[in-house]
Amino acid sequence: MPVRDQGPAGFEAVGSVAVRTFAAHQSHQTTGTTLSAHQSMDGHHVNAMAGDGSGAPHNHFADYDELPEGHFYDPDAEYEPDPEYAATLAPDAARQRRERIGPTGRPLPYFPIPGPLTDHGPAKIIAMCNQKGGVGKTTSTINLGAALAEYGRRVLLVDFDPQGALSVGLGVNPMELDLTVYNLLMERGMAADEVLLKTAVPNMDLLPSNIDLSAAEVQLVSEVARESTLQRALKPLMADYDYIVIDCQPSLGLLTVNALTAAHKVIVPLECEFFALRGVALLTETIEKVQERLNPELELDGILATMYDSRTVHSREVLARVVEAFDDHVYHTVIGRTVRFPETTVAGEPITTYASNSVGAAAYRQLAREVLARCHAE
Repeated sequence: MPVRDQGPAGFEAVGSVAVRTFAAHQSHQTTGTTLSAHQSMDGHHVNAMAGDGSGAPHNHFADYDELPEGHFYDPDAEYEPDPEYAATLAPDAARQRRERIGPTGRPLPYFPIPGPLTDHGPAKIIAMCNQKGGVGKTTSTINLGAALAEYGRRVLLVDFDPQGALSVGLGVNPMELDLTVYNLLMERGMAADEVLLKTAVPNMDLLPSNIDLSAAEVQLVSEVARESTLQRALKPLMADYDYIVIDCQPSLGLLTVNALTAAHKVIVPLECEFFALRGVALLTETIEKVQERLNPELELDGILATMYDSRTVHSREVLARVVEAFDDHVYHTVIGRTVRFPETTVAGEPITTYASNSVGAAAYRQLAREVLARCHAE
């Protein structure tokens, strides 16, 4: 398990990413009469790239302290990341700052910080789906769920892959489980509370899985309304959560069809690589069939570009082709490559807690805000 270095006063050393706190963002908004437009209470520039009001951008960047435990920063805030990692986010970082152009080549909207909820439910069900393996489905499920929970949403993650990668990524050993989502599907009278596990992330629970789930695909063949089995199992839980995110297996078999039948929306993580792009047409065809025959409410919410590295022409070309083909269905948020993601799998926790101030954590917080903005726009 990787060990993180401890800096002064016990703060974690998370690299040379400069950040500003959500508290500083709030104080900037509420103390406009006593502070300059670009200055926080500690004297640092709050938006070092926005200019000074005259239309001319600043040519320097403030140095920000790393955040104490329990704080997170506004992922939409302007910051100057480590130069080496910044190259993975945009081929022309200066143009990105000047024109606020996202990695997709489109103007990057502002996704507001969501306010607190007074009540919870009924849940929106999101299927994280792609028949190709290794494209970031499990990583995106864990970190999107954790970011939504960080914003005060109650989240349930459903491990619907017999490999149990989602469970492992949250520190659960699938082989030691007596009850999993398989029992919830196949055993009549099984209550969800008997299977649910609490995670280390507040407001986020887990329905775990292991290799037993592979038997369900065979056993469900003889069941009446077999495509709706997961939908029936999740129905009693919908009132308790705001979002249910299903991590699908890398195939278009009966388990994936069950997930699509239960879901309201589909997110397709797509590695910025040619072979990953080829399978998207088959996946969208499957989604359309489920819409027509089983679940008219199902919608393709977005294509999420993952493992993006703009230093390679190939990544840029694949992302450009995806935007050309799917236009507004492509999320503005793009997940870049970083060694932090495999480290979090070993640690058994989301990147939002393992490396809270990292650019990867910021990307998934921004994705959570974009998902919330799309849901509220309906």
